[in-house]
Amino acid sequence: MVKCDIKDKSLAPKGKLRIEWADNQMPVLKMIRERFAKEKPLAGKKMSCCLHVTTETANLIRTLKEGGADIVLCASNPLSTQDDVAASLVMDYGVPVYAIKGEDRDTYYKHLLAAIEHGPDMTQDDGCDLVGLLHKNYSDTYLKNVIGGTEETTTGVIRLKSMEKDNALKIPIVAVNESDTKHLFDNRYGTGQSTLDGLLRATNILLAGKNFVVCGYGWCGKGLAMRAKGMGANVTVTEVDPIKAIEAVMEGFRVMKLEDAMSIADIIITVTGDLNVIDEKHIKLAKDGVVIANSGHFNDEINITAIDALSASKRTVRDFVEEYTMKDGRMLFLLAEGRLLNLSAAEGHPAVVMDMSFANQALGAEYIVRNAGTMDSKVYLLPVEVDQEIARLKLASMGISIDVLTEEQVTYLSSWQSGT
Repeated sequence: MVKCDIKDKSLAPKGKLRIEWADNQMPVLKMIRERFAKEKPLAGKKMSCCLHVTTETANLIRTLKEGGADIVLCASNPLSTQDDVAASLVMDYGVPVYAIKGEDRDTYYKHLLAAIEHGPDMTQDDGCDLVGLLHKNYSDTYLKNVIGGTEETTTGVIRLKSMEKDNALKIPIVAVNESDTKHLFDNRYGTGQSTLDGLLRATNILLAGKNFVVCGYGWCGKGLAMRAKGMGANVTVTEVDPIKAIEAVMEGFRVMKLEDAMSIADIIITVTGDLNVIDEKHIKLAKDGVVIANSGHFNDEINITAIDALSASKRTVRDFVEEYTMKDGRMLFLLAEGRLLNLSAAEGHPAVVMDMSFANQALGAEYIVRNAGTMDSKVYLLPVEVDQEIARLKLASMGISIDVLTEEQVTYLSSWQSGT
């Protein structure tokens, strides 16, 4: 009997069909899984994985298991779990899963502990909650056996680099988020589309003609702004980085301070990874009827405590939509409790994009095993050759061929004397 804590095992048949549907859109990961099944590069390794429990993640877990890994999976966000997928992983694939959509904070940390008590040799994290807890509370027990881990998202990488800077990081971590085949596609096209998907599922509002504010113009913000513009919204970008702000201007977006944008914004979505991006001073300036949401990893980007303090009443008017009536009579709508909108109110990124992201995860795990004992306790990037191989496999799966440099061209590009 597979140990687990999930909502309902009877959901497994539906979950299996959805996992198989996603697998059809993930040819690169499928090729890696076929190789892993033959070579078993992860044989004998215990893995604790803290990831969003989605159909795409299920196919990553299948790949790691085919590679020989002994896996326990827990959720990396209380609202992102797809309960039918969790059930199928347990019932059809024999993977212990600890994840329930809508779990409270205590349950969330109980599930993290279940993953830690697996006694991992390796970790896979999305947001650094698992690795952070290992370092804080279990450095003398479970952490000492960990040879390394991988990190999926920008927020987690930020936390890990801070740990490295403070000499607090005790294991090597491969930041798969920094691979070009991850952030250039997953963050931009995946977050851009799936965030709007979550917004529309939650609200069913028309975007055309709306004043749409994107807080943050990193890769996720670029994708979201691009997609909102394509739907006919009037997009404004807020930034703290002057270079990104100039880039947004030259892409045709309005750029202003968030305080100035609040009075005109119909929709505001944060994608920064920072704290209290929408704070009390902004909430006081918000237009009546504004819709506020977040697609950054944590629900820290919106000061929900301040919204509560400024409101006279609150009620749930639709799934994932909370209506706040402010003390001055204005209405404000908060989506998905301020958590990841694309994974809470929708299904997350399309599988075809996650194919490359999770190829990085699988090959990152293999890289750690191959280099065990030779890596320092710091944040690493996957070698560029691995990144390029994933891109080549993706192109091949799409039936696309590209040119190859001739020997003469290679020589020309590598010689400083060329052209003189």
